[in-house]
Amino acid sequence: MAALLRRPVLIDEIIVSPGGPTDHPLNISPDSSWSTYFKDNEVLLQIDKDVRRLCPDISFFQSATEFPCEEIVNSNGVKRLHKRVEQSVLKYSTLERRGLGVAKLSNEIRRSDSVHSGDYAPLNEGCEAHWEVVERMLFLYAKLNPGQGYVQGMNEIIGPIYHTFAIDPDKEFRKHAEADCFFCFTNLMAEIRDFFIRTLDESTSGINYVMTKLADCVKKNDPAVWSLLESQELRPQYYSFRWLTLLLSQEFSLPDVERIWDSMFADAQRFDFLIYICCAMILLVRNDLLSGDFASNVKLLQNFPPMDVSLILNKAVEISNNR
Repeated sequence: MAALLRRPVLIDEIIVSPGGPTDHPLNISPDSSWSTYFKDNEVLLQIDKDVRRLCPDISFFQSATEFPCEEIVNSNGVKRLHKRVEQSVLKYSTLERRGLGVAKLSNEIRRSDSVHSGDYAPLNEGCEAHWEVVERMLFLYAKLNPGQGYVQGMNEIIGPIYHTFAIDPDKEFRKHAEADCFFCFTNLMAEIRDFFIRTLDESTSGINYVMTKLADCVKKNDPAVWSLLESQELRPQYYSFRWLTLLLSQEFSLPDVERIWDSMFADAQRFDFLIYICCAMILLVRNDLLSGDFASNVKLLQNFPPMDVSLILNKAVEISNNR
């Protein structure tokens, strides 16, 4: 598996490079490599936007990896995926009318709307940032799983996994962080992929079913809180959709997410334990919920307050033992 993302032949097979003596960008044939290239870029553009904002509270993802993919770095930037969707920069002048003529006021640079301040900037040639590694993994996953493709939010799932491998104290483990992460991410997505498929929302493995299980868990462990949320019509969809689909990766800092995942993945019923964790979060703010109205309670649950995750995990274990 460690060789999967490193061998140039596989990268060339999966990441299509257009061209050829009989092919051209206007070729409408479904066999045209240009047609595949343009379709891939639609997916890649969304991935590129998402990974450039991954875990902005830490500098890790915008820093350089010590083990860049040699086939990428040594290709003079040709295979760096972000270059495929980089937006062009246009120079223009602002003019104003003066009498019968016009006068130039200033020269400015206008960038595409898809370039936002605060996004991670690419490093110089010869270097590769961690977010570029994540971008490549997500793009390859989308290519290898065309039935599902890339869905926004997958970047939040893969981020903590890659970070864990890439900061391992053992250099040999860090060296294969990309391949190890891709393997684990693929296996994890095989378990939660139904959360990202809208047509399966109402199935027993879909997200609506899981949110119903969370509501039932709250009802069993704290009827007063459940009754309040029902009376206020504060549905689980308003707050727990993100909790469950992204495995709480956006509710806590990265170290806390990794601590929560460590406990969750160690449990044989890992996604039942995820429900217990979410239930514990609700019960631990029960006093604020019982004294709040609909607006304040939605805000509280959508922006969960900082809390020692050990308290949450201990409460989740307690709930698990009472099931």
